[in-house]
Amino acid sequence: MCDEHTADDNEAYLAGVSRRQFGVMTGAMGLTMLLPAPANAAVIKGRDVSIATPDGKADAYFVAPATGKHPGVLVWPDIMGLRPAFRQMADRLAQSGYAVLVVNQFYRSTKAPFLKPGESYDQPEVKSRIAPFREALTSEGTVRDAKAFTAFLDAQPQVDRKRGMATTGYCMGGPMVMRTAAAVANRIRAGATFHGGGFVTDKPDSPHLLIPQMKAQYLIAIAANDDARSPTEKDTLRTAFAAAKLPAEIEVYAGTMHGWCPPDSKVYNPVQADKAWARMLALFDKALV
Repeated sequence: MCDEHTADDNEAYLAGVSRRQFGVMTGAMGLTMLLPAPANAAVIKGRDVSIATPDGKADAYFVAPATGKHPGVLVWPDIMGLRPAFRQMADRLAQSGYAVLVVNQFYRSTKAPFLKPGESYDQPEVKSRIAPFREALTSEGTVRDAKAFTAFLDAQPQVDRKRGMATTGYCMGGPMVMRTAAAVANRIRAGATFHGGGFVTDKPDSPHLLIPQMKAQYLIAIAANDDARSPTEKDTLRTAFAAAKLPAEIEVYAGTMHGWCPPDSKVYNPVQADKAWARMLALFDKALV
């Protein structure tokens, strides 16, 4: 369930799309960059922020309804980082009544955005550029960041500290969600991951081993080609969540490729992305009380 394991699948999938189909897909992608606003969308205000962490200053984007207090949501982007697509997703979530922080998880190495228009992770030069950014990330560093980011959220006047907090993650952000939920278990009540990777490993710090430390309810939305490469991972996760007595909706989304949720993805699947988004909102409505 990670970029390296599924990049070839995605390339083969795109190579198999006819010229006409590709035109339809890319045209749809351009349109869906303007994500639909929810019914009764709240008026929102967003701003760029800088957050002090034990390892430096992290750049991020914070957005919330213009009035009132709301549950906080910490968003970990995919491997292409904080960029316009994730700002739009944050705005959409804020319109539904949440105070949202989207972070640049690579702040130790670079500010966001670090990709130019048209660049993506499937390009060798981009993959080489991002590689050292990833090397600077550690499990321990993610935990330090999680504590700093959730503390920042709780310090914002728009955040309702009487209600639970959520965290979401895409691609490499999936394990970061789990580390956050374990490190800040007193606050995180909901976790949602989309085409996440590396949940189950043979290392002593494997994310799935942290499940007993969590108090959150979960949505784990899995890409079909990720599942084809790691078909037993979902079963290990289901067993671990059941043993911890934590509710977890774990589903393989039919017909999806790794990266299907962000609207700027080459394999964006608007129908399945909206389904996953709706399931996330349902989880938040239930868990963030």
